[in-house]
Amino acid sequence: MKNIAILGSTGSIGRNTLDVVRHFPGKFKITALAAHSNIEVLFKQIKEFHPVFVCVADKEAGISLKRRVGSKIKLFTGESGLGQIVKDKGIDKVVLAISGADALRPLLSAIDSGKEVALANKEALVIAGSIVMSRAFKKKAKIIPIDSEQSAIWQCLAGEDKNALRVIHLTASGGPLRELDKNRLKSISLKEVMKHPRWKMGKKISVDSATLMNKGLEVLEAMYLFGVGPEKIKVVIHPEAIIHSMVEFMDGTIIAQLSATDMRIPIQYALSYPERLANKLARVDFYKLQRLSFQEPDLKRFPCLRLAYQAAYDGGTAPCVLNAANEVCVEEFLRGGINFISLPGIIERVLERHKNTGKPGINDIYHADGWARQETKGLIRRMG
Repeated sequence: MKNIAILGSTGSIGRNTLDVVRHFPGKFKITALAAHSNIEVLFKQIKEFHPVFVCVADKEAGISLKRRVGSKIKLFTGESGLGQIVKDKGIDKVVLAISGADALRPLLSAIDSGKEVALANKEALVIAGSIVMSRAFKKKAKIIPIDSEQSAIWQCLAGEDKNALRVIHLTASGGPLRELDKNRLKSISLKEVMKHPRWKMGKKISVDSATLMNKGLEVLEAMYLFGVGPEKIKVVIHPEAIIHSMVEFMDGTIIAQLSATDMRIPIQYALSYPERLANKLARVDFYKLQRLSFQEPDLKRFPCLRLAYQAAYDGGTAPCVLNAANEVCVEEFLRGGINFISLPGIIERVLERHKNTGKPGINDIYHADGWARQETKGLIRRMG
C-alpha cells in the first residue's frame, strides 16, 4: 500500500489521479490533499478519501473549510502548509499537480524530504531545472513524469544507454488552431482556444497548447529530465495523439510509446511504478486506425515554440523569464485584457529586455521570475 499526497487535487490531473486511486483501493491510500481555493470540490474529495492532512493555499478558503471538516483532519493553509505536508514520513509519494511556477517550492521541499515525486507540473523544471535535478540527485529522490509525452520518453529510455541517444521526437497534437486560417488568429475567441481536439485540460494549459508554448515548455522540461541539449529534441506535430513521443538511437532504431489519449494511463504508471497494473481504460485499436500523420511545426505561425527554443539555447534565467512572461500573458488573455495574437510579441519583448544570469542560484530564479512578471504587466498596461 502506497500512501499518496496530491498537491493540486481539484484540477484535471488531481481528479484523474483520484480516479486511478479509486479503482485500486488495495494499492494506494490518499494521505494528503491540497488545493488552492476550490473547497467545494475539495470537501467532496475529503469525504470520499478521508485524508489525514489537507492544505488550502488560500487562507480565507482554508478557514471556511476548517469549519466544515472539524478537528479530525489536520488542516494547513498557505505555502508553508504544503511544505509541512510533503515532509511527513507517512507519505510515500507526492503527486505534484499544482500549475505554474508556484509548484517550485513544494517540489524542492518534497525532494529535500527524499520523497518520490510523480510530477505533472512542467513550469518548476522549466524555471529551475538544473537546481531541481541536482538536488534530486543529491537527495536520491526519484522524479517520475506524469505528462504523457515525458512519460513516453521516460519509458522509451528505460534500460537504454543514453549515450546512444540520437534525438528525442517530442510529439504535439498541434492544438485547436493548427489548421485555422492565419488571419483568423487576430480575432480568435476564448471558446475556440479552449476547444482542444484531443485532450480535456485546464484553462492555462489549453491556451498554451493553442500557442504551442506548452510544447516549448516541454522541450525545456525534457532537457532537464533526461539530461540532453535542445539540439537533441525535435518537435513533431502528430494530430492523432496516439504516439506520445519517440526516441531515436545512433543505429537508426526508433522506439515509440503508444496509448489511447487518456491521462489516467501515465498517471497510473507513475503511481504504480515499477509495477504495471491491469485496468479497463481504452485501448488502441490498430484495425480502426486510419492513419498516423506527422508534420513539421510552423514556427512563423506559432512563434512561442521558437521563443522556447531560444530560451533553451540561452539557458540561465532565460527559461524562467519566458515562463513568467507567458503566465502573465495567459492570465491577461483569459480575463480579456489582451488578444490571442499579441501573446508571443509581448513575451519576446520581455526576453529582449532581460539581462541573463548564467548558472543561476535559487535566489536568482526568484528575482528573474519577479522581474519578468512586473515587466510583462508594465508592457501590457502601456499597450492598453
